Amino acid sequence: MSTPLLEARNITRTFGGGGLFGSDRAVTAVQNAHLVLPANQPVVVAVAGESGSGKTTLARLLLGVLPPTSGSVQYGGRDLRKMDRQQRKTFRREVQAVFQDPFEVFNPFYKVDHALNVPIGRFYPDLSRAERRERIEEGLRGVGLRPEETLGRFPHQLSGGQRQRIMVARALMLDPRVIVADEPVSMVDASLRATILESLDRVHRERGISLVYITHDLTTAYQVSRTLLVMYRGAVVEVGDVERVMREPKHPYTQLLVRSIPLPDPNRRWGGEQPARPAATASAPDDSGCVFAGRCPHAMDACRQHQPPLLQTDPDRGAACLLYEDAQPLSIEQIAALSHGEA
Repeated sequence: MSTPLLEARNITRTFGGGGLFGSDRAVTAVQNAHLVLPANQPVVVAVAGESGSGKTTLARLLLGVLPPTSGSVQYGGRDLRKMDRQQRKTFRREVQAVFQDPFEVFNPFYKVDHALNVPIGRFYPDLSRAERRERIEEGLRGVGLRPEETLGRFPHQLSGGQRQRIMVARALMLDPRVIVADEPVSMVDASLRATILESLDRVHRERGISLVYITHDLTTAYQVSRTLLVMYRGAVVEVGDVERVMREPKHPYTQLLVRSIPLPDPNRRWGGEQPARPAATASAPDDSGCVFAGRCPHAMDACRQHQPPLLQTDPDRGAACLLYEDAQPLSIEQIAALSHGEA
C-alpha cells in the first residue's frame, strides 16, 4: 500500500489522571483507533456515534489540535509532532476543519470578510488585493452563496446555514486535500442540511477533496459516505462499507443505533430481527473489558475481561465483538483498507 495521505495509527488519547487539580482517574476519550485516507483517491469516511463516544476528540487528533497520548497521526508519512515549520504550515493549509457551531468561529465585531481574508493573507501572502477578492468570491459561489449578498455583513446578519457555508468556503479557498467536518449540520435547520451536505459532496467530487464526516446522525452518514466507522466510548466498534453496516449491522451497539432511526413506515426495518433490550440497570463496563459490555444484551463473562479487537466478519467489514470470536483479527493494514473502502 502506498503512503497514506492522512493516517491515524493506533491512537489513544486520555485526559486527567494526574491528581492535584485534575481528576485522579484518567478518562480515555479515544482508544487504539485507526483511520486512513489514501493519497491516490479522494474518499468520504463517516465517523458516527452518540455524544461522548470520542468523535470530536478523534477530529482534533486528526487536525493536530491535540497530540495523541500514544500512537501517531501522520500526514504524507510524517508524524505531526515531528514536522518542521514549513511542513506544519503545509499541513495546516491542506487539512481544513468545518466545526459544529459556525457562530463561534466568527468574531462578532468583524464583518465576515475578516474570517475569509485572514487565512488567505497567511497562506497566500503574495496575492494582490484583487486576486484575494477573486479567490474569496469563487469560494462563496462554490457553496451556493452570492458574494454581493454575503460580503460586508456581520455574522449576526446571516443565517446559521449561511455562516456554515462560509466556513466551507473558507476551507475551499486554501485548496485543501482533506476537510474534517465535525457535526457540520447539527445546528442548522433541517431545510438547510441538504444544502450544506450537497455542497460538501460537490467539492469532494469536483475538487477531489477527501472528507472525514463526523456525526451522531446515521441517516446523513449513509447519504454522504462510502465507509462508516462506528465509535462507542472511544473505541471503533465497527468499520466497513456504509451500505452493509447500515443494512446488516454486526456489533450490538451499531444494531442499537440503527434501530433508533425514525422510519416513516413502522412495519419496515433496516435490518433483521430487533435485538433483545439491554438491561435497564446495566452498570458501567470495566476499563479492561468491552466498552459496550454494560449495555449489551449478549454480554458474556469474557466480554468483561478484555476489549475485543476488530474481527473480520465479512470481506468488507469488521466488528469488535466476541460474538464473532472465530473470525480473524484485522491487521492494521486491513483496517486501513476498510477505512477507505478497499475491501
